[in-house]
Amino acid sequence: MQLKGIKTWSENDRPREKFNSKGGAALSDAEIIAILLGTGTAQKTALDLARDVLQFFDNDLLLLARASITDLMQIKGIGMAKAIGISASLELGKRKSKAVALEKKGITSSQMVYQYLQPYLSDLQHEEFYVLYLNNKNEIITHKQISKGGMTSTIADGKIIFRNALQFHATALILSHNHPSGNKKASQQDIELTKSLLQFSKCIDIKILDHLIFTDNGYFSFADNDMMNS
Repeated sequence: MQLKGIKTWSENDRPREKFNSKGGAALSDAEIIAILLGTGTAQKTALDLARDVLQFFDNDLLLLARASITDLMQIKGIGMAKAIGISASLELGKRKSKAVALEKKGITSSQMVYQYLQPYLSDLQHEEFYVLYLNNKNEIITHKQISKGGMTSTIADGKIIFRNALQFHATALILSHNHPSGNKKASQQDIELTKSLLQFSKCIDIKILDHLIFTDNGYFSFADNDMMNS
């Protein structure tokens, strides 16, 4: 008997089309995993294979989230590519949950900033400049990418930074950009930019709490090094 693939199903029953028309909340766990898998096997559709994945972990998403690539590959029909796809998606979900949790807390350390922005500023081959916009409790209102540059520099436009601050009713900012070279040391350009932005921030009564320089192996904090006095 020949297996009928998902493409032969009604559009309302196909996970991808259902996700597109009704949104992720309308899908079951198995349907979402089927989208991650992309394809099934000669014997099973992607949805059948997704159900096998859930059954292997007793339909417990927490167990699935802790699974390694090796664990996933124990399931018949799950090769390395499919296992990596599932694992990468779960990792992204963990990072989002971590970021959401941090948004609900007041920022109290440079480490919290590094943790929050790490998914955005890691593994880049060019410089990017981000700003965290905070309320009067130092809780994150939002973050914005201000600019993208080259290997050694990017332009941070103060007009954009402070226009956003006024738009979001922010009372404080945290500046951040990455050094693809891995050098954590603040350049003279970094220092001068920070001083310039600090001076203007005082005119409109918006605090700049810190400026972090990101690398894949750690960071440099202006505030931790007493460099936030203009």
